[in-house]
Amino acid sequence: MRPGRVAAIVLRQLYLLRGSVARAVPLVSWVAVDMVLWGFLTRWLDSVAAPGTTFVPTLLGAVLLWDFFTRVMQGVAQVFFEDVWSRNFLNLFASPITIGEYLAGLVTTCVGTSAVSLLVMMLLAGACFGLWIFALGAVVVPYLLVLFVFGIALGIVGCAIVLRLGPASEWFIWPIPALVSPFAGVFYPVATLPGWMQAFSRLLPPTYVFESLRAVARGGSPSYSDLALGGALAVVDLLLACMLFRSVHRRALRSGLIARYAAETVT
Repeated sequence: MRPGRVAAIVLRQLYLLRGSVARAVPLVSWVAVDMVLWGFLTRWLDSVAAPGTTFVPTLLGAVLLWDFFTRVMQGVAQVFFEDVWSRNFLNLFASPITIGEYLAGLVTTCVGTSAVSLLVMMLLAGACFGLWIFALGAVVVPYLLVLFVFGIALGIVGCAIVLRLGPASEWFIWPIPALVSPFAGVFYPVATLPGWMQAFSRLLPPTYVFESLRAVARGGSPSYSDLALGGALAVVDLLLACMLFRSVHRRALRSGLIARYAAETVT
C-alpha cells in the first residue's frame, strides 16, 4: 500500500469540500440539530421526573454516541458516492490504485469528517446542556473506537451494495443506522427487547457499548469483557466488509459491470 495514493483520495475530497459549501454544511448541521432537539427534550424530562433523576447522561449521551456512529458510517458511504455521482469509476479503477488503497482513502477521509462532527456535538452538549462526555472517564475513548470501527464496516458494506446494484440502490444505505438502532439498545436496555431481537442484538458491537456506558453513567464500573467482545466483533465485521467489497469489485471487473455503471440500475 502506497501512502501517496491514499493521500490522493483524501486530497480529492478536501478539494470537493473546499469548492462546495453544500458538502461541508452537513458535517455539522444535522448533528447540531439533533443535539439541540434531544437536549431540550432531556431538559423537559428532567423537569417532570422525580427529584434527583436526570436523563442527560443516558439519553443525550446515547444520542451523541449514535450520531457519531451514523456520521462515520454515512461518511464512508458519501465519499464513495462522490465517485458514483460523478461516474468516476472507470477513471479511478483504470489507475494503478488498489482496492486496499482506495478503502484506506475512504477511511482516512472519514476520520477527519467524523472528528469534526464529534467535536461540534461535544461542544454543544457541554456548553448548552452540561453534558461533558469525557467526564465519564477515559473509558469513553475505546467505546468510541468500537463505534468507529463498526461504522466503517457498515459504510464499506453500503459501498459494496451500491457497487453491485447500481446508483439507485443508494437509498437502501441511508436508513441502515435507523434500522440497526432498535436492536442495539441505544436508548433502552437490551433486556427490554423480545428474545429473538436480543439474540440478534448480541451480534452487534454497539450493543455492548451502550449497555456498558449506561452502567457507567449510573455510577457503576465499565465492563471490560463487554468492551473486548464488542471490539472483537467490530474488527471481524470490518474484515468481512472489506472481503465483501473486494469480491463485489472483482465480480464487477470480470462481468464488465464497471463499464456499464452509468445505468441508473444494474442487475
